[in-house]
Amino acid sequence: MFLFQRKNRQLLGLDITTSSVKLIELAMAGGQYRVEAYAAEPTPQNAINEKAIVDAEAVGDAIRRAVKRSGARSSEVAVAISGDAAITKVIQMPRSLRNADLEAQVEMQADQYIPFPMDEVSYDFEVLGPNDKDPDSHDVLLVATRSENVEQRQAAVKAAGLTARIVDVEAFALENACKLMTHQMPDGGVDRSIAVVDFGASSTTFSVLRNLKVVYTRDFAFGGQQLTEEIMRTYGLAMEEAGRAKKEGGLPGNYQSEVLDPFIDDMTQQVSRSLQFYLASGSGREQPEKILVCGGCANIPGVAEVIASRVGIAAEKGDPLGQMKLSSRSKAQAVQRDATALLTACGLALRSFD
Repeated sequence: MFLFQRKNRQLLGLDITTSSVKLIELAMAGGQYRVEAYAAEPTPQNAINEKAIVDAEAVGDAIRRAVKRSGARSSEVAVAISGDAAITKVIQMPRSLRNADLEAQVEMQADQYIPFPMDEVSYDFEVLGPNDKDPDSHDVLLVATRSENVEQRQAAVKAAGLTARIVDVEAFALENACKLMTHQMPDGGVDRSIAVVDFGASSTTFSVLRNLKVVYTRDFAFGGQQLTEEIMRTYGLAMEEAGRAKKEGGLPGNYQSEVLDPFIDDMTQQVSRSLQFYLASGSGREQPEKILVCGGCANIPGVAEVIASRVGIAAEKGDPLGQMKLSSRSKAQAVQRDATALLTACGLALRSFD
């Protein structure tokens, strides 16, 4: 699955979801990240079904349009599979093993943890370091998924005339991107617990980081698409019209009270429920000190403040681009407006600097 390979080359971070294809190209100058290029394109209807790409050509066309509009220079990308499509396991291996022997041993052990035939699986591994309890062993992170999950993304990227150099896991990309939001965390997130809730179009990811490492994550079916559908139902609009009105305004005066406020209530309940699940998930769990609200829904005016007041934890709209310089091209593509929805894309683009 070439998840952990080293590249030292420029990669586009490409986030493919049911609602949109988002790509971002980052560079490093003077110790500071810079957004070189950015674009987003709607995902063709019915091209993705429950996170599986069913029409690679259609998705490839959307990717090609995004690349052209962004002016991105790289032809190599990092993409991600969803966390629920991946199996991750930390296993122990003798420190004395040489690289070739380690690979053979991991393959032998992988069969114990992966509930599919090995010839249907793509997997990779990375040595994390010495095991805390056994100094003669290394902890090794094993990541696996069905090969079709990887091949679908490779096919869509190839249809766009690009090469998928890295196939990552969304949870890892999110953890990577959270390094870009340390300016919004108490003590830069060091020895602190921070919750990050990323509201997508049809699904949301709730994660808790401790010392900038994800210690808990939960995906659930909820997202901005539900607000769009409610606008459609209430005002008799087509989906495209409702989506545009949601972003640009122009809806009747009762929109706030009749449609938007109940949706914000639902958002708050989802955050509160996720916090309860997290606190009940193991001993020693402590209430996060801050919540960073991300995804397209984070742009709803005042939503972070409502969540903070209802949940009782400080909350703020997450901004992974807050410490970055922006090229004129990326500004023209409204990258600042979309910043809070770019966690996965940014986390993938950061793989350029591994």
